[in-house]
Amino acid sequence: MKVIKGEAGYISSRKKQVILKAVLEFGIVIALLVLGIVETGDRLNLLTLVAVLGCLPASKALVEVIMICRHRSISKEKAEEIAGKTELLTVAYDMVFTSEKAIMPVESIVISDNTICGYTSNKKVDTVFAAKHIKQILHANQFTKVSVKIFDNYTAFLTRAEGMNNIEAIEKTDTRKKEEAIKKIILNISL
Repeated sequence: MKVIKGEAGYISSRKKQVILKAVLEFGIVIALLVLGIVETGDRLNLLTLVAVLGCLPASKALVEVIMICRHRSISKEKAEEIAGKTELLTVAYDMVFTSEKAIMPVESIVISDNTICGYTSNKKVDTVFAAKHIKQILHANQFTKVSVKIFDNYTAFLTRAEGMNNIEAIEKTDTRKKEEAIKKIILNISL
């Protein structure tokens, strides 16, 4: 079963895809190069030219491998625990945000109306900068009154997410369409 962006396990699934893609593309390049040399007896032939041009998409695939292999998916146990405490909220998993200054892996984000909370286990992530970056992107997409908080403490994140879920259970507001639009933007800016 294919894991789509925003689901738990996406990064692991994406790693397999990009590695396979890179291996296949470089395999085709090598095959074309060898075939051209074997057929003509010389390295200066049309198939060599095609193989050299094939290095461009193969190199792009290799860059994807390098970018995604540094990160890992949220553990299945954490994803199940978060899902169990956020039944009424919009949730996304396995995101990696990039800016000019930093790469910010975020394992989970929960969205309730205008409130967004995220969790990262990576202690190198500047949580204030990550929240500010996400808020700026949302502001640029006409979501101006949104508060964003990224936690590096799992217990604090889980407590906040559970609190948001409890508030949603009491208020029962129908903001799912807006939350899905915010989630779509967040996933679009993630690797």
